[in-house]
Amino acid sequence: MSEISPFRLAPYFRTRIWGFHDLAPWFDYKTDGEPIGEVWLTGEMCKAATGPFTGQTLRAITDAHGPELLGTVLGDGEFPLLIKMLFPKEQLSVQVHPDDAMARKYGEPRGKTECWYALDAEPGASVALGIRPGVTAEDIRSAIKGATLENLLQMVSVSKNDMLLVDAGTVHAMGPGVVILETQQTSDLTYRMYDYGRPRELHLEKSLEAMRLKTRAGKVPPRTADSHAVLIDERYFEIERWDLPTGDAPAGLAANTNAVQILYIASGEICLSADVGDSFPVGRCQLAVVPASATGVRIGVESPSEIIRILPKAV
Repeated sequence: MSEISPFRLAPYFRTRIWGFHDLAPWFDYKTDGEPIGEVWLTGEMCKAATGPFTGQTLRAITDAHGPELLGTVLGDGEFPLLIKMLFPKEQLSVQVHPDDAMARKYGEPRGKTECWYALDAEPGASVALGIRPGVTAEDIRSAIKGATLENLLQMVSVSKNDMLLVDAGTVHAMGPGVVILETQQTSDLTYRMYDYGRPRELHLEKSLEAMRLKTRAGKVPPRTADSHAVLIDERYFEIERWDLPTGDAPAGLAANTNAVQILYIASGEICLSADVGDSFPVGRCQLAVVPASATGVRIGVESPSEIIRILPKAV
């Protein structure tokens, strides 16, 4: 198996009616058209911004170099995780995602379990995660018809650096006042259950089929490990936070796992290099992909940095 070098991905900006026209101070991006609500960091249309793959989409790179790129998480050959930044200016619709079994029932390859890391949160910010105890499926159906579903949702306060699990089947909604780094199974399956009376399509029957009245959704406390914190360790992904001073990063951050690794810079700047390919910088709100086949990976911390390492898991 040939070795391929790490590379940085350029973000892809997605329009959403609930987003912003100006993404400062996160991105130098303004639009007079439709607002931007999501910035995809590992979408299949994201293009390599460094190295020999510059200008190629992640989909093309994965198709051509799947084993070298993905290693033990090759699976069906698709890049395993979709990572986004979310910028809600308004209340998002109440949604639910199916699990793997339901997705396959309807001809899709996988469901959608995700997690949210709060990059920022205003005082009093909260999200809806799940249904309040004691509520029945019939209560939910009646509340949707009566436009009162928000009264049945379990609200969870959010502070900066919180990690929240949103497992498949969780009825959920995100509101304004937060900036979220979302890691999810690569899937677009979303069933809109309720939209506060706005005239958008609902997927009532499938959302009711997908929902579970009780899930594991909620805040996940960090676990201290050597030189870093484990923010979440779930079936589909493990996510770590490394808060590092200027200098060489600990060897553990660059250690080969025989699978693709993803490095997101929440603050600061690093310089990434390997035995093959040129070194390149990765700054705030940027993301680098470290292929499974890369050797001799080295990380220089150019300024005090918060580095989020995202590790897909084989399923």
